[in-house]
Amino acid sequence: MKLRNINLKATYKGLILFIISLFVVSLSLKTGMFWDNVLFGSEMGNPLFQNGIFKWNSIPLNSDAGHPPFLATLLATGWTLFGKSLTTSHLIMFPFVFGLLWQLSCFVDFFVKEKTLKIWTFILVISDPTLLSQFVLVNPEIIQLFFFFLALNAILRNNIYLKIIGLAFLGIVTYRGMMLCGGIFIIDVLIHTLIKKRKIITFFSKRVFLTYSIAAIPACLYLIWRIINKGWVISHPLEIWGNAWEFSSIQDFLINFGRNILVLGHQFTDFGRIILTLFILITFYIKRKQIDWKKYNYLLVIAIFSTIVIYFTSLLIKNTMGHRYYITSYLSFGLLSFLLIKEYRMKKFVYIGLLVSLLLGNLVVYSDSFAQGWDSSLAHLPYWELRKKGIEYMDENELPIKETASFFPNSTSIDNIDLNGDMRSFIKFTGKEKFVFYSNVYNLSDYNLEILDKDYSTIKSYTKRNVRVQLMKRNSNSSQHE
Repeated sequence: MKLRNINLKATYKGLILFIISLFVVSLSLKTGMFWDNVLFGSEMGNPLFQNGIFKWNSIPLNSDAGHPPFLATLLATGWTLFGKSLTTSHLIMFPFVFGLLWQLSCFVDFFVKEKTLKIWTFILVISDPTLLSQFVLVNPEIIQLFFFFLALNAILRNNIYLKIIGLAFLGIVTYRGMMLCGGIFIIDVLIHTLIKKRKIITFFSKRVFLTYSIAAIPACLYLIWRIINKGWVISHPLEIWGNAWEFSSIQDFLINFGRNILVLGHQFTDFGRIILTLFILITFYIKRKQIDWKKYNYLLVIAIFSTIVIYFTSLLIKNTMGHRYYITSYLSFGLLSFLLIKEYRMKKFVYIGLLVSLLLGNLVVYSDSFAQGWDSSLAHLPYWELRKKGIEYMDENELPIKETASFFPNSTSIDNIDLNGDMRSFIKFTGKEKFVFYSNVYNLSDYNLEILDKDYSTIKSYTKRNVRVQLMKRNSNSSQHE
Protein backbone atom coordinates (compact mmCIF):
# COMPACT_ATOMS: atom_id res chain seq x y z
CA MET A 1 0.00 0.00 0.00
CA LYS A 2 2.83 2.38 0.87
CA LEU A 3 4.58 1.58 -2.41
CA ARG A 4 1.37 2.40 -4.31
CA ASN A 5 1.07 5.76 -2.53
CA ILE A 6 4.69 6.56 -3.36
CA ASN A 7 4.08 5.72 -7.03
CA LEU A 8 0.97 7.90 -7.10
CA LYS A 9 2.85 10.82 -5.55
CA ALA A 10 5.66 10.44 -8.08
CA THR A 11 3.12 10.29 -10.91
CA TYR A 12 1.32 13.43 -9.75
CA LYS A 13 4.61 15.28 -9.27
CA GLY A 14 5.81 14.17 -12.69
CA LEU A 15 2.58 15.31 -14.33
CA ILE A 16 2.75 18.73 -12.68
CA LEU A 17 6.41 19.20 -13.62
CA PHE A 18 5.64 18.01 -17.16
CA ILE A 19 2.93 20.67 -17.52
CA ILE A 20 5.25 23.34 -16.09
CA SER A 21 7.96 22.28 -18.56
CA LEU A 22 5.55 22.51 -21.49
CA PHE A 23 4.47 25.96 -20.32
CA VAL A 24 8.09 27.12 -20.03
CA VAL A 25 9.02 25.83 -23.48
CA SER A 26 5.89 27.36 -25.06
CA LEU A 27 6.84 30.74 -23.62
CA SER A 28 10.37 30.43 -24.99
CA LEU A 29 9.49 29.75 -28.64
CA LYS A 30 9.98 33.38 -29.69
CA THR A 31 13.44 33.75 -28.18
CA GLY A 32 16.32 33.28 -30.62
CA MET A 33 19.88 32.17 -30.11
CA PHE A 34 21.51 34.57 -27.67
CA TRP A 35 25.00 35.44 -26.50
CA ASP A 36 27.39 32.47 -26.35
CA ASN A 37 24.61 30.14 -27.47
CA VAL A 38 24.98 31.55 -30.99
CA LEU A 39 28.41 29.89 -30.97
CA PHE A 40 27.56 26.73 -29.00
CA GLY A 41 24.32 26.21 -30.92
CA SER A 42 24.17 27.79 -34.38
CA GLU A 43 27.78 28.28 -35.45
CA MET A 44 28.89 24.86 -34.22
CA GLY A 45 25.60 23.15 -35.11
CA ASN A 46 25.30 24.30 -38.73
CA PRO A 47 28.44 22.49 -39.99
CA LEU A 48 27.23 19.28 -38.33
CA PHE A 49 23.77 19.71 -39.84
CA GLN A 50 25.27 20.25 -43.30
CA ASN A 51 28.12 17.72 -43.27
CA GLY A 52 27.11 15.01 -40.80
CA ILE A 53 26.00 14.94 -37.18
CA PHE A 54 29.21 13.42 -35.83
CA LYS A 55 31.66 15.07 -38.22
CA TRP A 56 33.06 17.31 -35.51
CA ASN A 57 36.15 18.03 -37.62
CA SER A 58 33.89 19.98 -40.01
CA ILE A 59 33.46 22.76 -37.43
CA PRO A 60 35.64 25.63 -38.74
CA LEU A 61 38.35 27.10 -36.53
CA ASN A 62 36.61 30.46 -36.12
CA SER A 63 33.53 28.65 -34.74
CA ASP A 64 35.37 26.08 -32.64
CA ALA A 65 35.37 27.06 -28.97
CA GLY A 66 37.18 23.89 -27.99
CA HIS A 67 34.28 22.71 -25.86
CA PRO A 68 32.61 19.37 -26.58
CA PRO A 69 29.95 20.00 -29.28
CA PHE A 70 27.23 18.46 -27.10
CA LEU A 71 24.51 21.05 -27.72
CA ALA A 72 25.51 21.43 -31.37
CA THR A 73 25.24 17.66 -31.92
CA LEU A 74 21.82 17.54 -30.25
CA LEU A 75 20.57 20.44 -32.38
CA ALA A 76 21.98 19.00 -35.61
CA THR A 77 20.25 15.71 -34.82
CA GLY A 78 16.93 17.44 -34.16
CA TRP A 79 17.22 19.63 -37.25
CA THR A 80 17.95 16.56 -39.40
CA LEU A 81 14.90 14.70 -38.09
CA PHE A 82 12.36 17.50 -37.72
CA GLY A 83 13.66 20.45 -39.71
CA LYS A 84 15.83 23.37 -38.71
CA SER A 85 13.85 25.95 -36.72
CA LEU A 86 13.66 27.68 -33.37
CA THR A 87 10.63 25.54 -32.49
CA THR A 88 12.60 22.33 -33.02
CA SER A 89 15.52 23.73 -31.03
CA HIS A 90 13.38 24.69 -28.04
CA LEU A 91 11.59 21.34 -28.10
CA ILE A 92 14.98 19.62 -27.94
CA MET A 93 15.49 21.46 -24.64
CA PHE A 94 12.19 20.15 -23.23
CA PRO A 95 13.51 16.84 -21.77
CA PHE A 96 16.30 18.70 -19.99
CA VAL A 97 13.94 21.38 -18.65
CA PHE A 98 11.68 18.64 -17.29
CA GLY A 99 14.67 16.65 -16.00
CA LEU A 100 16.14 19.65 -14.21
CA LEU A 101 12.82 20.54 -12.57
CA TRP A 102 12.52 16.93 -11.39
CA GLN A 103 16.06 16.91 -9.99
CA LEU A 104 15.51 20.25 -8.24
CA SER A 105 12.35 18.88 -6.65
CA CYS A 106 14.38 15.88 -5.42
CA PHE A 107 17.03 18.29 -4.14
CA VAL A 108 14.36 20.17 -2.17
CA ASP A 109 12.83 16.90 -0.92
CA PHE A 110 16.12 15.92 0.73
CA PHE A 111 16.10 19.01 2.96
CA VAL A 112 12.39 19.78 3.41
CA LYS A 113 10.07 17.07 4.68
CA GLU A 114 6.73 18.87 5.06
CA LYS A 115 4.61 18.51 1.90
CA THR A 116 3.29 22.09 1.76
CA LEU A 117 6.66 23.59 2.58
CA LYS A 118 8.25 21.60 -0.25
CA ILE A 119 6.07 23.44 -2.76
CA TRP A 120 6.92 26.89 -1.41
CA THR A 121 10.60 25.99 -1.21
CA PHE A 122 10.61 24.74 -4.79
CA ILE A 123 8.98 27.97 -5.99
CA LEU A 124 11.61 30.09 -4.24
CA VAL A 125 14.49 28.01 -5.59
CA ILE A 126 13.39 28.09 -9.24
CA SER A 127 12.59 31.82 -9.06
CA ASP A 128 16.25 32.74 -9.39
CA PRO A 129 16.36 35.15 -12.37
CA THR A 130 19.46 33.59 -13.89
CA LEU A 131 17.87 30.14 -13.86
CA LEU A 132 14.61 31.48 -15.32
CA SER A 133 16.53 33.05 -18.18
CA GLN A 134 18.20 29.75 -19.03
CA PHE A 135 14.81 28.06 -19.14
CA VAL A 136 13.70 30.26 -22.06
CA LEU A 137 16.91 30.03 -24.10
CA VAL A 138 18.45 27.26 -26.18
CA ASN A 139 21.65 26.69 -24.22
CA PRO A 140 23.98 24.11 -22.64
CA GLU A 141 23.33 25.49 -19.12
CA ILE A 142 20.05 23.63 -18.56
CA ILE A 143 21.64 20.42 -19.85
CA GLN A 144 24.62 20.51 -17.52
CA LEU A 145 22.49 21.70 -14.58
CA PHE A 146 20.32 18.61 -15.06
CA PHE A 147 23.33 16.30 -14.98
CA PHE A 148 24.89 18.21 -12.07
CA PHE A 149 21.84 17.81 -9.84
CA LEU A 150 21.41 14.22 -11.00
CA ALA A 151 24.93 13.49 -9.71
CA LEU A 152 24.48 15.59 -6.56
CA ASN A 153 21.19 13.92 -5.63
CA ALA A 154 22.85 10.55 -6.22
CA ILE A 155 25.56 11.48 -3.69
CA LEU A 156 22.98 12.64 -1.14
CA ARG A 157 21.07 9.37 -1.55
CA ASN A 158 24.10 7.13 -2.06
CA ASN A 159 23.08 5.97 -5.57
CA ILE A 160 26.30 4.95 -7.31
CA TYR A 161 24.73 4.26 -10.72
CA LEU A 162 23.03 7.64 -11.12
CA LYS A 163 26.20 9.26 -9.81
CA ILE A 164 28.22 7.71 -12.63
CA ILE A 165 25.63 8.66 -15.26
CA GLY A 166 25.35 12.24 -14.01
CA LEU A 167 29.11 12.80 -13.85
CA ALA A 168 29.80 11.06 -17.17
CA PHE A 169 27.41 13.29 -19.11
CA LEU A 170 28.21 16.43 -17.10
CA GLY A 171 31.85 16.11 -18.17
CA ILE A 172 31.09 16.21 -21.90
CA VAL A 173 28.59 19.07 -22.10
CA THR A 174 31.23 21.82 -21.81
CA TYR A 175 34.62 22.30 -20.19
CA ARG A 176 32.75 24.06 -17.41
CA GLY A 177 30.83 20.83 -16.92
CA MET A 178 34.20 19.21 -16.21
CA MET A 179 34.87 21.95 -13.67
CA LEU A 180 31.52 21.24 -12.03
CA CYS A 181 32.57 17.59 -11.83
CA GLY A 182 35.51 18.85 -9.78
CA GLY A 183 33.05 20.64 -7.50
CA ILE A 184 31.00 17.46 -7.14
CA PHE A 185 34.13 15.54 -6.12
CA ILE A 186 35.04 18.14 -3.48
CA ILE A 187 31.48 18.09 -2.11
CA ASP A 188 31.62 14.30 -1.95
CA VAL A 189 34.88 14.44 0.03
CA LEU A 190 33.63 17.12 2.43
CA ILE A 191 30.35 15.32 3.12
CA HIS A 192 32.35 12.19 3.95
CA THR A 193 34.86 13.96 6.21
CA LEU A 194 33.31 17.14 7.66
CA ILE A 195 29.68 16.08 7.87
CA LYS A 196 29.80 12.33 8.39
CA LYS A 197 32.99 12.65 10.47
CA ARG A 198 34.85 9.85 8.73
CA LYS A 199 38.56 9.65 7.99
CA ILE A 200 39.58 10.86 4.56
CA ILE A 201 41.55 7.69 3.88
CA THR A 202 38.30 5.70 4.02
CA PHE A 203 36.83 7.88 1.27
CA PHE A 204 39.32 6.66 -1.32
CA SER A 205 37.95 3.15 -1.50
CA LYS A 206 37.96 0.86 -4.53
CA ARG A 207 34.27 1.67 -5.09
CA VAL A 208 34.85 5.44 -5.17
CA PHE A 209 37.90 5.02 -7.40
CA LEU A 210 35.92 2.96 -9.91
CA THR A 211 32.96 5.36 -9.76
CA TYR A 212 34.98 8.43 -10.68
CA SER A 213 37.22 6.54 -13.11
CA ILE A 214 34.25 5.20 -15.10
CA ALA A 215 32.52 8.60 -15.00
CA ALA A 216 35.66 10.30 -16.35
CA ILE A 217 35.92 8.07 -19.45
CA PRO A 218 33.74 10.20 -21.82
CA ALA A 219 35.57 13.43 -20.94
CA CYS A 220 38.98 11.76 -21.26
CA LEU A 221 38.06 10.26 -24.64
CA TYR A 222 36.96 13.66 -25.91
CA LEU A 223 40.17 15.34 -24.74
CA ILE A 224 42.26 12.62 -26.42
CA TRP A 225 40.23 13.05 -29.62
CA ARG A 226 40.83 16.81 -29.58
CA ILE A 227 44.56 16.50 -29.07
CA ILE A 228 44.87 13.92 -31.85
CA ASN A 229 42.57 15.65 -34.36
CA LYS A 230 42.97 19.32 -33.48
CA GLY A 231 46.29 19.58 -31.68
CA TRP A 232 44.89 21.92 -29.03
CA VAL A 233 42.35 21.76 -26.23
CA ILE A 234 41.40 25.18 -24.87
CA SER A 235 42.90 28.00 -26.92
CA HIS A 236 44.30 28.79 -30.33
CA PRO A 237 45.62 32.03 -31.94
CA LEU A 238 42.28 33.06 -33.46
CA GLU A 239 40.38 32.96 -30.17
CA ILE A 240 39.34 36.25 -28.63
CA TRP A 241 39.89 34.66 -25.20
CA GLY A 242 43.30 33.26 -26.10
CA ASN A 243 45.12 35.88 -23.97
CA ALA A 244 43.07 35.25 -20.81
CA TRP A 245 46.20 34.28 -18.86
CA GLU A 246 48.55 36.94 -20.25
CA PHE A 247 49.52 39.68 -17.78
CA SER A 248 52.12 42.38 -18.34
CA SER A 249 53.29 42.40 -14.69
CA ILE A 250 52.51 41.18 -11.18
CA GLN A 251 50.86 44.54 -10.51
CA ASP A 252 48.61 44.03 -13.54
CA PHE A 253 47.66 40.58 -12.20
CA LEU A 254 46.88 41.92 -8.70
CA ILE A 255 44.75 44.78 -10.06
CA ASN A 256 42.86 42.34 -12.25
CA PHE A 257 42.45 39.94 -9.30
CA GLY A 258 40.95 42.70 -7.13
CA ARG A 259 38.58 43.73 -9.90
CA ASN A 260 37.47 40.14 -10.40
CA ILE A 261 36.63 39.81 -6.69
CA LEU A 262 34.32 42.82 -6.99
CA VAL A 263 32.73 41.41 -10.16
CA LEU A 264 32.18 38.04 -8.48
CA GLY A 265 30.55 39.73 -5.50
CA HIS A 266 28.31 41.70 -7.83
CA GLN A 267 27.26 38.54 -9.70
CA PHE A 268 26.24 36.76 -6.50
CA THR A 269 24.12 39.74 -5.40
CA ASP A 270 22.81 40.88 -8.80
CA PHE A 271 19.20 40.63 -10.02
CA GLY A 272 17.59 40.67 -6.58
CA ARG A 273 19.93 38.15 -4.97
CA ILE A 274 21.33 40.88 -2.75
CA ILE A 275 18.28 40.51 -0.46
CA LEU A 276 18.90 36.77 -0.10
CA THR A 277 22.60 37.34 0.49
CA LEU A 278 22.00 39.96 3.18
CA PHE A 279 19.31 37.80 4.78
CA ILE A 280 21.68 34.82 5.06
CA LEU A 281 24.60 36.90 6.37
CA ILE A 282 22.48 38.85 8.88
CA THR A 283 20.77 35.68 10.13
CA PHE A 284 24.07 33.88 10.64
CA TYR A 285 25.38 36.90 12.54
CA ILE A 286 22.50 37.90 14.81
CA LYS A 287 21.40 34.32 15.51
CA ARG A 288 24.85 32.71 15.58
CA LYS A 289 24.38 31.51 19.17
CA GLN A 290 20.91 30.08 18.55
CA ILE A 291 21.49 28.34 15.23
CA ASP A 292 22.04 24.61 15.10
CA TRP A 293 24.71 24.63 12.43
CA LYS A 294 24.31 20.92 11.77
CA LYS A 295 20.99 21.69 10.05
CA TYR A 296 22.73 23.75 7.41
CA ASN A 297 26.13 22.11 6.91
CA TYR A 298 25.10 20.12 3.83
CA LEU A 299 23.79 23.21 2.02
CA LEU A 300 26.73 25.38 3.03
CA VAL A 301 29.14 22.81 1.61
CA ILE A 302 27.13 22.50 -1.62
CA ALA A 303 26.60 26.25 -2.07
CA ILE A 304 30.22 27.19 -1.47
CA PHE A 305 32.07 24.31 -3.14
CA SER A 306 29.91 23.38 -6.13
CA THR A 307 31.44 26.18 -8.21
CA ILE A 308 34.73 26.58 -6.34
CA VAL A 309 36.82 25.50 -9.34
CA ILE A 310 34.96 27.98 -11.54
CA TYR A 311 35.23 31.03 -9.32
CA PHE A 312 38.89 30.45 -8.54
CA THR A 313 39.55 30.24 -12.28
CA SER A 314 37.44 33.36 -12.81
CA LEU A 315 39.51 35.28 -10.26
CA LEU A 316 42.76 34.39 -11.99
CA ILE A 317 41.96 35.20 -15.63
CA LYS A 318 41.46 38.50 -17.42
CA ASN A 319 37.99 37.81 -18.75
CA THR A 320 35.58 37.23 -15.87
CA MET A 321 32.98 34.51 -16.26
CA GLY A 322 29.25 35.18 -16.54
CA HIS A 323 26.50 35.11 -13.92
CA ARG A 324 25.13 31.80 -15.22
CA TYR A 325 28.37 29.98 -14.33
CA TYR A 326 27.36 30.01 -10.65
CA ILE A 327 23.72 28.90 -10.88
CA THR A 328 24.31 25.79 -8.75
CA SER A 329 25.51 28.05 -5.93
CA TYR A 330 22.63 30.50 -6.39
CA LEU A 331 20.05 27.71 -6.10
CA SER A 332 21.73 26.20 -3.05
CA PHE A 333 21.80 29.59 -1.32
CA GLY A 334 18.14 30.04 -2.27
CA LEU A 335 17.25 26.77 -0.55
CA LEU A 336 19.41 27.72 2.42
CA SER A 337 17.57 31.04 2.77
CA PHE A 338 14.24 29.20 2.94
CA LEU A 339 15.48 26.94 5.71
CA LEU A 340 16.70 29.98 7.64
CA ILE A 341 13.21 31.50 7.57
CA LYS A 342 12.34 29.02 10.34
CA GLU A 343 14.60 31.04 12.65
CA TYR A 344 12.08 33.92 12.54
CA ARG A 345 8.51 34.45 13.72
CA MET A 346 7.22 36.42 10.72
CA LYS A 347 7.94 33.56 8.32
CA LYS A 348 5.40 34.46 5.62
CA PHE A 349 6.52 38.09 5.53
CA VAL A 350 10.18 37.10 5.15
CA TYR A 351 9.36 34.52 2.46
CA ILE A 352 7.35 37.01 0.41
CA GLY A 353 10.17 39.52 0.68
CA LEU A 354 12.73 37.01 -0.62
CA LEU A 355 10.50 35.81 -3.45
CA VAL A 356 9.53 39.31 -4.58
CA SER A 357 13.17 40.43 -4.58
CA LEU A 358 14.04 37.60 -6.97
CA LEU A 359 11.09 38.19 -9.29
CA LEU A 360 11.72 41.94 -9.41
CA GLY A 361 15.35 41.16 -10.25
CA ASN A 362 14.15 40.36 -13.76
CA LEU A 363 13.27 44.04 -14.23
CA VAL A 364 16.77 45.31 -13.45
CA VAL A 365 18.25 47.18 -16.41
CA TYR A 366 21.43 49.19 -16.02
CA SER A 367 22.62 52.16 -18.06
CA ASP A 368 24.12 51.52 -21.49
CA SER A 369 27.64 52.09 -20.18
CA PHE A 370 27.32 49.38 -17.50
CA ALA A 371 27.94 45.83 -18.75
CA GLN A 372 24.93 43.70 -17.84
CA GLY A 373 24.45 39.94 -17.84
CA TRP A 374 21.63 40.10 -20.35
CA ASP A 375 21.38 36.34 -20.64
CA SER A 376 21.14 36.03 -16.84
CA SER A 377 17.66 37.40 -16.19
CA LEU A 378 14.39 37.72 -18.06
CA ALA A 379 15.08 41.40 -18.75
CA HIS A 380 16.06 40.47 -22.32
CA LEU A 381 12.58 39.15 -23.28
CA PRO A 382 11.30 42.39 -24.92
CA TYR A 383 14.41 42.44 -27.13
CA TRP A 384 13.14 39.68 -29.40
CA GLU A 385 9.98 41.54 -30.35
CA LEU A 386 11.86 44.80 -30.84
CA ARG A 387 14.59 43.14 -32.91
CA LYS A 388 11.94 41.66 -35.21
CA LYS A 389 10.33 45.09 -35.64
CA GLY A 390 13.71 46.62 -36.43
CA ILE A 391 14.45 44.06 -39.16
CA GLU A 392 10.94 44.49 -40.61
CA TYR A 393 11.46 48.27 -40.71
CA MET A 394 14.73 47.78 -42.58
CA ASP A 395 13.06 45.51 -45.13
CA GLU A 396 10.11 47.88 -45.62
CA ASN A 397 12.43 50.85 -46.15
CA GLU A 398 14.99 48.89 -48.20
CA LEU A 399 17.86 49.44 -45.80
CA PRO A 400 20.58 46.91 -46.75
CA ILE A 401 21.30 44.52 -43.89
CA LYS A 402 24.58 43.37 -45.43
CA GLU A 403 25.84 46.97 -45.22
CA THR A 404 24.50 47.58 -41.70
CA ALA A 405 26.76 47.21 -38.67
CA SER A 406 25.73 45.60 -35.43
CA PHE A 407 27.35 44.16 -32.33
CA PHE A 408 27.79 40.84 -30.58
CA PRO A 409 25.71 38.72 -30.51
CA ASN A 410 23.80 40.24 -33.44
CA SER A 411 26.76 40.81 -35.79
CA THR A 412 26.12 37.55 -37.59
CA SER A 413 23.64 36.10 -40.04
CA ILE A 414 19.94 36.34 -39.24
CA ASP A 415 19.82 32.56 -39.63
CA ASN A 416 22.31 32.09 -36.79
CA ILE A 417 19.87 33.88 -34.49
CA ASP A 418 16.44 32.91 -35.84
CA LEU A 419 17.27 29.59 -37.57
CA ASN A 420 14.99 30.61 -40.45
CA GLY A 421 17.26 30.22 -43.47
CA ASP A 422 17.77 33.99 -43.89
CA MET A 423 21.50 34.15 -44.64
CA ARG A 424 21.70 37.96 -44.75
CA SER A 425 24.27 39.05 -42.22
CA PHE A 426 24.96 42.17 -40.20
CA ILE A 427 28.59 43.24 -40.23
CA LYS A 428 30.84 44.11 -37.31
CA PHE A 429 30.90 47.75 -36.27
CA THR A 430 33.99 49.82 -37.14
CA GLY A 431 32.51 53.34 -37.00
CA LYS A 432 32.57 53.76 -40.80
CA GLU A 433 29.32 52.02 -41.70
CA LYS A 434 26.40 54.11 -42.99
CA PHE A 435 23.78 52.25 -40.90
CA VAL A 436 23.88 50.68 -37.46
CA PHE A 437 21.49 48.26 -35.77
CA TYR A 438 21.91 48.91 -32.04
CA SER A 439 20.34 47.67 -28.82
CA ASN A 440 21.26 48.33 -25.23
CA VAL A 441 21.49 44.54 -24.71
CA TYR A 442 24.78 44.50 -26.67
CA ASN A 443 27.04 45.82 -23.87
CA LEU A 444 29.15 48.26 -25.89
CA SER A 445 32.43 49.75 -24.75
CA ASP A 446 32.52 53.42 -23.78
CA TYR A 447 34.54 54.08 -26.93
CA ASN A 448 31.87 52.66 -29.26
CA LEU A 449 29.08 54.38 -27.33
CA GLU A 450 30.89 57.67 -27.82
CA ILE A 451 31.17 57.08 -31.57
CA LEU A 452 27.46 56.33 -31.84
CA ASP A 453 26.60 59.40 -29.82
CA LYS A 454 28.78 61.77 -31.85
CA ASP A 455 28.66 60.37 -35.37
CA TYR A 456 25.22 58.74 -35.69
CA SER A 457 21.60 59.82 -35.46
CA THR A 458 18.61 57.61 -34.68
CA ILE A 459 16.19 57.15 -37.57
CA LYS A 460 13.90 54.65 -35.84
CA SER A 461 13.66 53.51 -32.25
CA TYR A 462 11.64 50.85 -30.41
CA THR A 463 11.42 50.62 -26.62
CA LYS A 464 9.77 48.21 -24.22
CA ARG A 465 10.46 47.78 -20.48
CA ASN A 466 13.77 49.67 -20.68
CA VAL A 467 15.02 47.55 -23.59
CA ARG A 468 15.76 49.53 -26.75
CA VAL A 469 16.45 48.78 -30.38
CA GLN A 470 17.66 51.70 -32.49
CA LEU A 471 18.32 52.01 -36.21
CA MET A 472 20.97 54.65 -36.69
CA LYS A 473 22.41 56.49 -39.67
CA ARG A 474 25.85 58.03 -39.94
CA ASN A 475 25.93 61.83 -39.96
CA SER A 476 27.22 63.34 -43.21
CA ASN A 477 29.78 65.52 -41.38
CA SER A 478 31.07 62.84 -38.99
CA SER A 479 34.78 62.13 -38.64
CA GLN A 480 36.48 58.89 -39.71
CA HIS A 481 37.53 56.34 -37.09
CA GLU A 482 40.38 53.95 -37.59
